[in-house]
Amino acid sequence: MSRSLTKRVLLYWVSTLLGLTVTLTACGVVVRGVSEGITAVGNSALFHRGRHGQLTAQEHTWAKVAWQYFTNNYNPQTGLTNSVDRYATTTMWHVADALAALVAAHELQLVDRHEFDTRVSKLLHFLNTMPLFGGRLPNTVYNASTGAMVNYGNQPEEVGWSAIDLGRLLIWLRLIAEQYPEFSEYIDKAVLRWNFCEVLDRCGTLYGGVKIRDNLQIYQEGRLGYEEYAAMGYQSWGFNTARASSLAPYEVVNIYGIEILHDGRDPRQTGTPAPILSLPYILHGLEFDWEPVAATPGLDGRPARWQMADLAERIYKVQEARYNREKIFTARTDHQLSRPPFFVYDSIFAAGYAWNTIADNGNFHPEAALVATRAVFGLWVLWRTAYTDALLTVVNTLYDPERGWYEGRYEQTGGYDETITCTTNALILETLLYKVRGTIFRPTPQEHYFQRRLEDVFHWPGRCLPPEREQCE
Repeated sequence: MSRSLTKRVLLYWVSTLLGLTVTLTACGVVVRGVSEGITAVGNSALFHRGRHGQLTAQEHTWAKVAWQYFTNNYNPQTGLTNSVDRYATTTMWHVADALAALVAAHELQLVDRHEFDTRVSKLLHFLNTMPLFGGRLPNTVYNASTGAMVNYGNQPEEVGWSAIDLGRLLIWLRLIAEQYPEFSEYIDKAVLRWNFCEVLDRCGTLYGGVKIRDNLQIYQEGRLGYEEYAAMGYQSWGFNTARASSLAPYEVVNIYGIEILHDGRDPRQTGTPAPILSLPYILHGLEFDWEPVAATPGLDGRPARWQMADLAERIYKVQEARYNREKIFTARTDHQLSRPPFFVYDSIFAAGYAWNTIADNGNFHPEAALVATRAVFGLWVLWRTAYTDALLTVVNTLYDPERGWYEGRYEQTGGYDETITCTTNALILETLLYKVRGTIFRPTPQEHYFQRRLEDVFHWPGRCLPPEREQCE
């Protein structure tokens, strides 16, 4: 039994004995408490049965196929991994994917310690020497072969930064610093290069930046799901993420009798899509068991400790309900495509409609809907049910043993989308690591170079790091 599950079981029995009632309600969304009985609690997100245990021979083969992607797409001169098979660009999200895949491959004994150390060291050398956008933050895109800042067409250009991508990278840098302390000093030095003044305000709102015709435009980045997940990275380095971690503003949509929260900000006004997707909730579950690193507000300002777990349960249940009602295998998230528009938000709900598949420009692409491989594996390992068993049979042969796993199977036709990406193959390795060890992020209180630098109040770096920031009012 995992440490987090043991804690929850103890909490359940103590609460029952004391006769406590814990019920949080907002817009019809209820986080069920112990007073509703053993049956309700046993079936809630807090006590769902994930998959645990050593890998079977078949699962070990799946892991080897996923790692093959990182063998094929590794650039030893930079330490970077291509974001898509044989296409030499990368982002900070994909750097985090590569670190996650490498940790999983090492712990699952797919690579030895020498290869692990070599790859981590080369990547840390890059992070400590790479050019930064405006000299202050990692650029949105880099050429994976040369390490130069580029645009999405892989042409030299400074284009801005992504707060969401940096949040995922901060998660995996903190995780490696804690679990492999021999790297912690060099990780700290890489993060200390960044200037956080524009990426995170004093109240914990996340901001991205984009350069348009030599003018920098800063915008609030992240919507319900990815915003809360990325905030975990900043939390793990000591930042206040109160606003990014809050579920508000939100609205509620009812699908098959299941109340689903979706972001309340209108994309027509903000210009930022706000789809409901599986992946951020899956990553939150695999890496954190849906628990915050620090105390954060949830619905109506109440603690968010269990609310992400409840939302994740609903994300799973509504996809299962679609299959039960309509017999459509459903495991939806954002994903790449092998043809235009090349990337879609394959949503549970977006732009006013359930099961809406849209591109960045808001155009509807129902033909691009997938049973997404990355979503299937995440749901399968976090929810041990007959439905996730059936889902896995839909995608468990969607791979090229010499190249890696495909993005998924088309909902409308059953054909494969044979795009092979860093994120899907990294996610499969993460899920198999989770099966073996449980919750992946297990911080241990340690002092490293980062903390010592910030203790010197007379020589602070001056980059809006946690002790240098004004308090939120």
